Amino acid sequence: MRARRVLIAEALLLGGVALTVLAREFPGLVREVRIWRMVGVRPVISRHAG
Repeated sequence: MRARRVLIAEALLLGGVALTVLAREFPGLVREVRIWRMVGVRPVISRHAG
């Protein structure tokens, strides 16, 4: 039972760290996406298929 609590605590801690990193990086990611849209970058679809 104790091991399960430790695993849950670790999972919560890792989730919190991941959420913090994502929250810090989000404004930069939004800015990058806006730049890509202005430049006209689109998702690359494989041209060699078919």
